[in-house]
Amino acid sequence: MPALEWTDLDKQAVDVVRALAMDAVEKAGSGHPGTAMSLAPAAYLLFQRVMRHDPTDPGWLGRDRFVLSCGHSSLTLYIQLYLSGYGLTLDDLRRLRQWDSLTPGHPEHGHTAGVETTTGPLGQGIANAVGMAMAARRERGLFDPEAEDGTSPFDHNIWCIVSDGDIEEGISHEASSLAGHQKLGNLVVVYDDNHISIEDDTQIALSEDVVKRYEAYGWHTQSVDWTESGEYVEDVQALYDALQAARAETDRPSFIRLRTIIGYPAPNKQNTGKIHGSALGEAEVAATKEVLGMDPAKTFDVPAAVLEHARNVAQRGRADHAEWEKSYAEWRLANGERAAELDRISRRELPAGWATALPSFEKGSSVATRKASGEVLNALAPVLPELWGGSADLAESNLTTMKGEPSFIPEEFQTKDFKGNRFGRTLHFGIREHAMGAILNGIALHGGTRPYGGTFLVFSDYMRPAVRLAALMKLPVTYVWTHDSIGLGEDGPTHQPIEHLWALRAIPGLDVVRPADANETAYAWKAVLEHTDRPAALALTRQNLPVVEGTSAEGVARGGYVLREASDGQPRVIVIATGSEVEIALNGRELLESQGIPTRVVSMPCVEWFNGQDTAYKQTVLPSSIRARVAVEAGIALGWHEYVGECGEVVSLEHFGASAPYKTLYEQFGLTAERVAAAARASLAKLGQDKGETTGN
Repeated sequence: MPALEWTDLDKQAVDVVRALAMDAVEKAGSGHPGTAMSLAPAAYLLFQRVMRHDPTDPGWLGRDRFVLSCGHSSLTLYIQLYLSGYGLTLDDLRRLRQWDSLTPGHPEHGHTAGVETTTGPLGQGIANAVGMAMAARRERGLFDPEAEDGTSPFDHNIWCIVSDGDIEEGISHEASSLAGHQKLGNLVVVYDDNHISIEDDTQIALSEDVVKRYEAYGWHTQSVDWTESGEYVEDVQALYDALQAARAETDRPSFIRLRTIIGYPAPNKQNTGKIHGSALGEAEVAATKEVLGMDPAKTFDVPAAVLEHARNVAQRGRADHAEWEKSYAEWRLANGERAAELDRISRRELPAGWATALPSFEKGSSVATRKASGEVLNALAPVLPELWGGSADLAESNLTTMKGEPSFIPEEFQTKDFKGNRFGRTLHFGIREHAMGAILNGIALHGGTRPYGGTFLVFSDYMRPAVRLAALMKLPVTYVWTHDSIGLGEDGPTHQPIEHLWALRAIPGLDVVRPADANETAYAWKAVLEHTDRPAALALTRQNLPVVEGTSAEGVARGGYVLREASDGQPRVIVIATGSEVEIALNGRELLESQGIPTRVVSMPCVEWFNGQDTAYKQTVLPSSIRARVAVEAGIALGWHEYVGECGEVVSLEHFGASAPYKTLYEQFGLTAERVAAAARASLAKLGQDKGETTGN
């Protein structure tokens, strides 16, 4: 373990960090200065002495990753990025929380160089870190499985700082439990135990022994208490020793409890809730700077010697990078095929001809779309090694397990049904949907692999915060959400999603795809995998659906298309449907055609993709001249009114379901061909196009 060099310039740099945190929040008029002040030594130590990173190349493949789970303390990260030379300037710090600045209120991935993930909602970051650690191990298994531990260019660490708030959020339990089970020895979490949150002393709501909790998860735990002497002493050496011990522990994730005093050394507001989430005020800032031996009249003051000293980390980073490049070049030379695969996967390019592996399904057969999805995954397993995932304990229901692929699990935890190893492919999240969503984000953020995760559509509610962040970060994560309607039947209203489709469609940047049959499911997977800039949700049926004539890969990719044209090519009515209700729409069309009403059926598996088409295409599918329209979907009507217009009708479900066989439910709730035909006639009536018959004298 290299000895720690901690000079007077380092101590001065830490105090500069505290002053910058105060000044930035003071100028912004809002923010969270306290944690950034007390974490200044820890963050500076990580960036300057512990982490392997190169500020001149933030995307370096071999870098360690840093996750600030307590994103409200964004200055903890921003100031280190500035001091280390990632491109942030003092002006950027002055513009904290301002329009179009590089220093938004919470760190945003893809917006500021050096920010590995978007953190804000507490607990998401630690789960992202778990996902990154899992991805690092999976990538190691893909590209360099034979190397001894610690010798591969793919070996690196994930460092994460968490707060009391992260620890309290339930997602941290789910993610940390799984991390311990997975024995993620490349993950180190530093817990800032400062006993303060917005409601002041955390004793009002938190009394558990957090270290013992992490021991119970199977983590390697340590405590560093800067208050144990009765005075506050920032023992940087003790923290450094703990960090190095954590790095040396490769069989378990590591948890370091760091006892700090929030807002230190503010003379009046340290250790209070007031300093957690608001500016100190001019008088307290001045008093604190006097304690630090600084000029209270100066703001954003960074002595040249301090900045020069801190920027030396870039030179150390470049040296580490150059040394790493030697081993990486040797690996590439010895592993030409794997290197080519790494290059392709890193660019998120699909291999030539990959789509020929997709299965096709015989017209007239009957297949649940969840089953079709499972067959797609089996077919793609040999051609897309970057595709991996699993389920939240619902593999048999979601059909997310690729046949013959080993589980991603330490060998000692294999089971009779699931054989595997630490480099495996099939993920087992356990009953942890909330963590699953954020872990998938971490996997996608780490590199080029394409993760997917499955559960019932109704339980997407547990995942929503992570799904929203995936959309915000434009991550190519795929959700396999099955049992997508009252069609799951006997499990009843607790498991039958009614409002979920439109609630999910309300998330900007999320593609919600509800295929009509098995072939549309295969086409949907194709379209999803061809997108690399956004997440997608597949809403799939439990019940069998007929494989229908006329489905189109191009039509699915466009989000909506004419599945069945009116018999005379001149429709009077258009029926729009998704998923299992396409069959009902087609049967409704037959009734209408028999009544002399030419009817077009449009399958619209993804309204987001359809909305993205040009006007000309949308007019060919939904001509504005045809105003008699019906939309049919086994959920709330909400957004369908945009597509049917003021004269249209929606056959929907505006209440919760019930427990019964699914055919009974569809019949009793009026999701039938007869109802579709009646709705079409009602729409025609609104337009004055309802034609009566003579009734005699």
